[in-house]
Amino acid sequence: MKGLQNRDIAIVGCAQLTATRNSGHTALELAAQVTAELVAQTGVARADMDGLATTLANSDAGNAFWTSVMCETLGLSVQWAQANELGGCSPSANIARASAAILTGQAEVVLCLAADAPTTRFTTVQTGYRQEFYDPFGYGLPIAFGLLSQAYAAKHGHLPEQGMARLAVAQRAGALDNPYALDVLRKPLSEAQYLESRMIATPLRLLDCVMRCDGGNAFLVMSTARAKRMGFKRFVHPIAYRERVNFDARQAIDDITLTGFSEVGPAALRDAGLRPEQIESFHPYDDFFIAVILQLEQIGFCAPGQAQAFIQDVGVGRAGGLPINTGGGQISAGQPGLSGGGVNLAEAVLQLMGQAQTRQLQRAHNALVTGIGVIQYGRNWGCSSALVLEAGG
Repeated sequence: MKGLQNRDIAIVGCAQLTATRNSGHTALELAAQVTAELVAQTGVARADMDGLATTLANSDAGNAFWTSVMCETLGLSVQWAQANELGGCSPSANIARASAAILTGQAEVVLCLAADAPTTRFTTVQTGYRQEFYDPFGYGLPIAFGLLSQAYAAKHGHLPEQGMARLAVAQRAGALDNPYALDVLRKPLSEAQYLESRMIATPLRLLDCVMRCDGGNAFLVMSTARAKRMGFKRFVHPIAYRERVNFDARQAIDDITLTGFSEVGPAALRDAGLRPEQIESFHPYDDFFIAVILQLEQIGFCAPGQAQAFIQDVGVGRAGGLPINTGGGQISAGQPGLSGGGVNLAEAVLQLMGQAQTRQLQRAHNALVTGIGVIQYGRNWGCSSALVLEAGG
């Protein structure tokens, strides 16, 4: 996305809800809670918010007037609104779309909001190939990612289970210090415990898989000039964004492990004027660890087939050469439905604002955040996104 490199856009606030299961709340109620937290944190009144970018919710699927109902619930009156349905890409995509709205004069202060309650209520119905080929045979997400894992092993001659074990331990260590993480996941984990966890969809283990929960996250976006006028001392600039929907549309590539990240990752880094080794923390979408492996390789942090060695040699914990998902990611903090991508995004923003508490990195000048949206039939994911952030103020 052109226009971000001038650092004219600022994220001035970030709020989250503690992840819970079976909360009993609707997505609208959770949205109201996290918006109230953001208002209290930033001091920006709802009357000053003239833009809304939100995500759809598994728990309220089928609402054809989602942004209108959301505005009514929150007490907002906006001149620009949109609902994003790119799944795990949506929270980062909304930052980019809010930035575009501000740069083109459609809005001045945009609330980027995501909330979902899939463990309380789940109403999503996905048509097309899902009903024809997925659902009748029980072809769910673990099976799809198990297939990707087997394809990776066949291509490279090994399954990177030692690298994924190292990732699991590093992310769990982050969750232990993250007050927003799901309580049931805030327990120490060893590599041996990861490797001994039961198989779910060979070769994926239980501890490879994300746990759904209820929750929400919210970000406030405005121009950098306005942020300075309002007295914000800490903020974060989105400096590059790329996304690809339906990578390899003609299915000309005979390799299901090759994803849109092979395109959007390097492109976003080029836009930001950065090389992979200059990224100070990486916050990849992590519904399954094999997804992180593929992203590391295809974005360019390491060569194809070398993610395991990279993780072991460089280190991915807080003291490592490339800290990954320092708040636990979704696998160790919980996935609040279609707001899940905001878990990774929020941790990156907190790190760059210097507000990550005991998880705070010593080097936190920039970060790379990614998103993944939907799994296609017999392929990989349907949307890949990459957002580069930089500390401002």
